[in-house]
Amino acid sequence: MAPSKSNPTGDASVSCPQPENGCLSSVSLLSSEKAVQELLEESSIQETDDHLIEFSEAMRTVAKALRRAAEGKASAQAEAAEWKRKYELERVHNLHLEHKGPSSRENNGDDERIKNLATRSNDQSEQCCGSNGIWSHEVLQDGECDSDSKSLLNKFARKASFKLSWCSKGDQSDQHKHDIVSFERGNITTAERSSKQISLKWETHPQTVLILTKPNSTSVRVLCAQMVRWLREQKGLDIYVEPRVRVELVTESSYYNFVHTWKEETEIMLLHTKVDLVVTLGGDGTVLWAASMFKGPVPPVVPFSLGSLGFMTPFHSERYRDYLDSLLKGPISITLRHRLQCHVIRETAKNEFETEGPILCLNEVTIDRGISSYLTNLECYCDSSFVTCVQGDGLILSTTSGSTAYSLAAGGSMVHPQVPGILFTPICPHSLSFRPLILPEHVTLRVQVPFNSRSHAWASFDGKDRKRLAAGDALVCSMAPWPVPTACQVDSTNDFLTSIHDGLHWNLRKTQSFDGPRDI
Repeated sequence: MAPSKSNPTGDASVSCPQPENGCLSSVSLLSSEKAVQELLEESSIQETDDHLIEFSEAMRTVAKALRRAAEGKASAQAEAAEWKRKYELERVHNLHLEHKGPSSRENNGDDERIKNLATRSNDQSEQCCGSNGIWSHEVLQDGECDSDSKSLLNKFARKASFKLSWCSKGDQSDQHKHDIVSFERGNITTAERSSKQISLKWETHPQTVLILTKPNSTSVRVLCAQMVRWLREQKGLDIYVEPRVRVELVTESSYYNFVHTWKEETEIMLLHTKVDLVVTLGGDGTVLWAASMFKGPVPPVVPFSLGSLGFMTPFHSERYRDYLDSLLKGPISITLRHRLQCHVIRETAKNEFETEGPILCLNEVTIDRGISSYLTNLECYCDSSFVTCVQGDGLILSTTSGSTAYSLAAGGSMVHPQVPGILFTPICPHSLSFRPLILPEHVTLRVQVPFNSRSHAWASFDGKDRKRLAAGDALVCSMAPWPVPTACQVDSTNDFLTSIHDGLHWNLRKTQSFDGPRDI
């Protein structure tokens, strides 16, 4: 056997001549296996790189498929929520007709005529809502009802009836001036616009007033007692108050035994069939409380300011007699404050109709991270379109009435309450380019917590009714068909500008001195 030689690396390798029988020695075989192993390792590295590329492409394809599936699910859930909203609206409408119908047998013939009249009014309401974007329990009427129909309605009405109409500046008529769009010779022009100020005119005198007060306030309690006495003695009205307030009034004096209240929650659902007018004594929180009591149609609300800011309370309590006397006579300029209708769909829901809700909000619905230290991760869809993924402290979906509340503090714009829209405002987003949006009123928004979220989210509705949203849970939000009509002191625009001037001191600045440098 020949002596061994050292290779350049210093490793000793033994080379043996091939035996005569053609077989390799054990040492030579070992060195050959090493070389083959190195070649296999090199080839496996190349194959691994190719596999990673193929795997990443496959993952991209899967991600796109999941995104399309999520958008399809969002579209299906939005459509299901819309159908459920229409069903609830029709059910409430039918219940209202049942309570409003006559109970005696001798009125069977008139009952059929009233049903036909209600069907015709319902068709008018759907047409009005579709063309003008305003939802109201009462129909905006351009013309007068025929005498036969009006006599039937007055005969069986249990509460005061009123008519809503459009007012145009500089025009004595209260008829609605439609926006006339002409298309002539390829040019689209708007020939005429109305001021969109809505006026309420009583057709029968109001008979019942509901008074809601801010709790734990001595001044409010005193004013409430004075107002109840005045409305009873001077106007002869029936008064409804909360059970807590009635106990306070009766404890003060047995004179207030005539005041009505309710004992069960089911009676609250029927308040809109009994009450002609709602008076609130407090701040914006009292108005929110009044709106939350009505899950369907809301009577006109007269908000008196006894709170701190009062964006929705234009009336001063010192002159309540003059204000109420004028409002009870009419006509009244009102602002239709739209509400949001929300449903929570759990990940464990068997179908799209298995939801929690509806929950109505006058200001906003807030989805935030709660006590968690992680960023909120929320996937947002508008109808069937993907909007964005919110990564931050949370998201605010606000009405235009709520644009001066939490949305304003989060950087959202102040919007006139008569503008129909939904504000999409992020809370402390971890992005320099995430700006707030204002979306049209007819869209349905869906906010879902993705399965890869690090923590849960929490939803609150007008600052209460907090609900936990786990991974896979979704919140569906759309515009509710029942607005809150609030009375105006002057008109909706004047009251809005006055509120931001007095409440927020909007653009308050010292006037520039006139004796400085000037252009010559």
